[in-house]
Amino acid sequence: MRRLGQLEAEIMDRFWRWNRPATVREVVDDIQLHRDVAYTTVTTVTTILFHKGHLTRTRDGRIWMYKAAATREAYAAALMEDGLEASEDRQGVLVRFVENLDDEEIAALRTALRSAGKRDKP
Repeated sequence: MRRLGQLEAEIMDRFWRWNRPATVREVVDDIQLHRDVAYTTVTTVTTILFHKGHLTRTRDGRIWMYKAAATREAYAAALMEDGLEASEDRQGVLVRFVENLDDEEIAALRTALRSAGKRDKP
């Protein structure tokens, strides 16, 4: 999975934070609180995000309502998986990754590993 570009990330951030369907107009209005952006540019990038599978959309009359297809965490996990696949030594990559975690993150990882182990047992 390719990393999101700057405007793609700004758009997706809104959908992930809002966790609800929204229009391009809502996204444009929110981005414009911080910087100028053209409605047509956001429309184009939102359509691209839809075609890439990052957004879903439904019609509400004449307007498209967009929503994130997956969570921010699922997107980040897919990027991490791509990072693992970039090396011939997946275990080595995991070791290096864990070495950079703080105590709280290591505790969360231990909890996740215990949970994953319980799912594997009949």
